[in-house]
Amino acid sequence: MNLSDLARNSHMLRGALSKKGYMRWWHSFTGTQPETGETRTFYIEFYIINPALGGTRPILGQHPYFKKRGAKPSYVMVKAGVFPDQEGNGGRQLHAFYPISALQATGSPLIMQLEDANAGKCFYSEDKLTGYVEASPREARRRSHMTDAGRMEWDVKVHKAVSCRGAWGGRFLQALNALDSYWHGEGIRCFFQGSVTLDGVAYEVEPETSYGYADKHWGRSFNSPWFQFACGNLTSKRSHRQLRHSALAMNCLRPRFLRFSLRRRLVLQLTYMGEDFEFSRCKWDTKETSKRFVWHILAQNKKTVIKISGSCTKAEMQNLLYESPDGNLSRLPLLAGCGGIGTIQLYRKDSGGRELLDTLAMDNALCVYRAEEAEVH
Repeated sequence: MNLSDLARNSHMLRGALSKKGYMRWWHSFTGTQPETGETRTFYIEFYIINPALGGTRPILGQHPYFKKRGAKPSYVMVKAGVFPDQEGNGGRQLHAFYPISALQATGSPLIMQLEDANAGKCFYSEDKLTGYVEASPREARRRSHMTDAGRMEWDVKVHKAVSCRGAWGGRFLQALNALDSYWHGEGIRCFFQGSVTLDGVAYEVEPETSYGYADKHWGRSFNSPWFQFACGNLTSKRSHRQLRHSALAMNCLRPRFLRFSLRRRLVLQLTYMGEDFEFSRCKWDTKETSKRFVWHILAQNKKTVIKISGSCTKAEMQNLLYESPDGNLSRLPLLAGCGGIGTIQLYRKDSGGRELLDTLAMDNALCVYRAEEAEVH
């Protein structure tokens, strides 16, 4: 439901999750190069892993020194980058690692500040992001850094206009850390404004063309399969107008309760013309071609039905790299991009069947996908 929940968005890892857990605050938006008119989609993420195990230096789980000693990773990573263009060129993923001791954070609303002589300085709040990430060619050659070479700096304001609580499992199970993974979409429709500079090339970010998105994931392990699809650039075929405060967000969850795998669920919210539609019964199917991923979703509740067809070209997606709280890297790629397109058909149920309310065209949609990994026993 479209309700802001800053306490949920600021929740830090406690108890057992502080020694075996992760948090990631994601932001993505589009900027324009003023001289050429080129548009690119950037992302900025704050990723914290196993904070109770950290200290005055980052513990990188892929580093031979720590791997040999069986040490679990513990650090704050700032991930910044740009998705590939339509031809598959220019994608970049840059990482800066901070020790846990470099993090200063408030409660709710959350403010985080990072400052370290080696990694630099970054700032996060609910309405502003500033900082930079710079990775040298030498760092890019190190497997433990999981990074490309380059520099990206940013100074952007954020207005989070539409939220999706994604609160499956409830606060009771969250308080007990009973589930493996949680999700909250504080800004499934965001307006960003400011500037980004990538390797010396400046881009302007304007609210109406930023098509921004922001959410948070946290828990003990990553979802398998991992599927997200979100779009804040919706155009009504009924009115032929772009819908400024409408958005779609969906996230696939397959959490574990204690030692038991629960049924895979798709959390889905459509905010349309000021009205929120949530769906508890959802089915989805993935089709992979040589060039695209294609998704078909059918969801319904007591009053409405929604049909979604969306796709993203593989050329516009890149493999996002993370290590899990156990210090492992997945064997399957986590592919992400912001070039998704598709349509949404929204129906109202009535006594005689269904009435089509509107058909929405989607553009600049965020797509994140990893196939399901076989369970290891």
